[in-house]
Amino acid sequence: MKKLIILSIVLFASIFSATKAQERDKKTLAKGMNFIETRTYSVEDDAKILELYKNLRVADVSDGLDMVGLPGTGLVDPAIHADWVDLKDFTHIFRGIAVTVRYVPTQRLPLPASGEEFHKWEGNFYNSYSHEAFTQLIKPGTAVVIDDVEDKDIGSIGSNNILYWYKLGAVGIVTDAGSRDTDEVGLERVPLYLRKKGRGIRPGRNEIESVNRPVSIGGVLVCPGDVVVGDGDGVVVVPRAVAEQVAKYASEILIKDKTGRKGLYESLGRPLDKTVK
Repeated sequence: MKKLIILSIVLFASIFSATKAQERDKKTLAKGMNFIETRTYSVEDDAKILELYKNLRVADVSDGLDMVGLPGTGLVDPAIHADWVDLKDFTHIFRGIAVTVRYVPTQRLPLPASGEEFHKWEGNFYNSYSHEAFTQLIKPGTAVVIDDVEDKDIGSIGSNNILYWYKLGAVGIVTDAGSRDTDEVGLERVPLYLRKKGRGIRPGRNEIESVNRPVSIGGVLVCPGDVVVGDGDGVVVVPRAVAEQVAKYASEILIKDKTGRKGLYESLGRPLDKTVK
């Protein structure tokens, strides 16, 4: 009888504890909860990974993903394409480590209040709601990945801020939405991959939701620290967990491709260019 009472007490305590835990989780959920952990990596680790991807093409990396059992996993919607292409020096190509940012449609008043000066309202909106806190995380080798409002005409990226990101060390920018000033961006030679041209400013249209959290770009999950490669074929994202293995296979594929094409160049009497050397 005594054992039965003790067992009942233990059982009740377990149920009570579990109920309390569920109540705590419910309260936490109500406030918002992230379920995918953001991992951070050292500067040395990032540099080591980028060295492995130094000459790799999107096609090589795609094949490497196939070989590790992730066919099509990192292939971004081809609608997200290079804003400009340099077929001489290939300066539109980039390989970088993802820093992510997400902008969402705003529910705030889209225009200044009656009698409020537009420039004052605009500046406050930029500073308070649609700012660029992610710039603090940009360092040499960063690929800025922006999950934005693709259904609206918003030029979240422009020739001024993209050049500033480039100055901080960004090697490429990818957005699932738009950019304005695309003529100037092309002249500045900052690698940019976008879905469409944009024109409107951010204030009154979007606001920042998160920095360095997982985002979805062109049907692909991008986590901070993932490897991002962009060239004329589009954009591919490599999960950090398999980045070294993918690079190994992709390098082997590139070497075979260069060797084969070099032989064809020579048989055609064509001068060798850097893609086969």
